[in-house]
Amino acid sequence: MEYIINKVKGTGVCWKVIVLTALFTMHASLFTAMAQIDRKVQNKPYIDLRTLHFGILVGLNMQDIEFENTGPQTIVDEDGTQHEELILCDADKWNPGFTVGVLGELRLSNNFSLRVTPQMHFGAKHLTFLNMHQLDEEGQPFRQTQDLKNTYVSIPIDLKFAAPRWNNHRPYIMAGISPCMNLTGGEQDMVRVNRFSTMVEVGLGCDFYLPFFKLIPELKFCFGLGDVLDKNHKNELRDENLKAYAGSVSRAQSKMIVLTFYFE
Repeated sequence: MEYIINKVKGTGVCWKVIVLTALFTMHASLFTAMAQIDRKVQNKPYIDLRTLHFGILVGLNMQDIEFENTGPQTIVDEDGTQHEELILCDADKWNPGFTVGVLGELRLSNNFSLRVTPQMHFGAKHLTFLNMHQLDEEGQPFRQTQDLKNTYVSIPIDLKFAAPRWNNHRPYIMAGISPCMNLTGGEQDMVRVNRFSTMVEVGLGCDFYLPFFKLIPELKFCFGLGDVLDKNHKNELRDENLKAYAGSVSRAQSKMIVLTFYFE
């Protein structure tokens, strides 16, 4: 550019203006062309401008629970004799479950939105109890198991922050709170959780704009607030042998990982 400008120093002011204008125009055109090399045709370009969004969701969940063991217990038999029991309880494996629900999203600004997603989580937790004072034929602690089945109805309320859209995808992060109601629970299970609980959830996902709809995969982590153990359940058991197992835990906290696919 300096070489060309030096060449026109001896010419009139009009020519200088014309040359400089042409050079700047060429530079601007080149920059615009380079910036648009990766740009693509946008599918459903106005879908995010709507005040309300509605959709459906399906997904997979992995439920978990952490126990705080009571430790040694003094058990009183029917004849009045006392003996000590030490039973350890743990959720030893993850069981996959299924999630289904609906989506309602309120647009607050270009980047923020408020979501309400009523949904149902079908799943179970596998519990293992080890009686340390009762050994089997191999000299190992006597083992008992229980499938703690849970069907949660939850109404998560989340705040979503999305990055600016680029072509046909838009990543985001979210956080919120989820009141839950458990619809299942056996009356004679060794351990049972409360019917009502609350979870805090955080996650991330990405909006994919397809020609006919928007697909949104999302991964979120849910952490239960407070103790979810039903402490009165021990007194409701008819089998006296199960009461020691019910009393082996003093506190429980639920957790869940959910992979969700939204369709708008």
